[in-house]
Amino acid sequence: MATRATPEIVLYDLACTKNVCFSPTVWRIRLMLNYKQIPYRTIFLEFPDIEPTLKGLGLALGKSASGSKSKYTVPAIHHVPTGVYMMESTSIARFLESTYPEPPVPLTSELGREIEAKARAVGGTAFRNSIMPREIRILSPRSQEYFRRTREAALGHRLEDLLDPDQEDQAWDAVDDGMRAVSELMRMHSAEGPFVLGSRPSFTDFFIAGSLQSARMVDEAVFQRNMKYPGYKDIYEACLPHMQKND
Repeated sequence: MATRATPEIVLYDLACTKNVCFSPTVWRIRLMLNYKQIPYRTIFLEFPDIEPTLKGLGLALGKSASGSKSKYTVPAIHHVPTGVYMMESTSIARFLESTYPEPPVPLTSELGREIEAKARAVGGTAFRNSIMPREIRILSPRSQEYFRRTREAALGHRLEDLLDPDQEDQAWDAVDDGMRAVSELMRMHSAEGPFVLGSRPSFTDFFIAGSLQSARMVDEAVFQRNMKYPGYKDIYEACLPHMQKND
């Protein structure tokens, strides 16, 4: 498939001091754009600027793909040829797949749904609690203030309280068996290829690889906690060619 030269997508992403993508949900879309070779450019937004910017583009709140009340968040895109604006990664993925069907990216499968659900249930809390207090370190002062205020209000305590080394190690040890089981699910079609469904990536692969790349941008040690599991490692390494454009 020939690379299109003129940007057709404006991708709204989350800003950080490294000037690269570090949001797991934005990475899912970025991987899809890169894999399909859809030309795009990125606009990075600070946390406090997301809502006013997206409101200014005329985006309206409704229901998210899960059925819950949506909020202003990235990723968001502007599809230049049609003038369409949208946000929320699942909706964007559906739009991209219908608009740019080649090469195809299966958006869902029975195995993929099982892997995503179990990955969230098994390792989600340990992953989130390791990433969240470190994420603030790569934010600008403006975004740090917003991030700390909103996250600590939800947590009911300081972000730094999550960084006790012994408790963090215990949390990861507690999910080790579950992570290994999910890793084996990811390798069910390993005879055909490194991805969940075999030789070609699906959106589930981008869900996994995007989360791992997000962790790597925030903290290498958290990333390595996941890479010891063969399924996670295989998917991440197979997606590396589609991570070259990250800004």
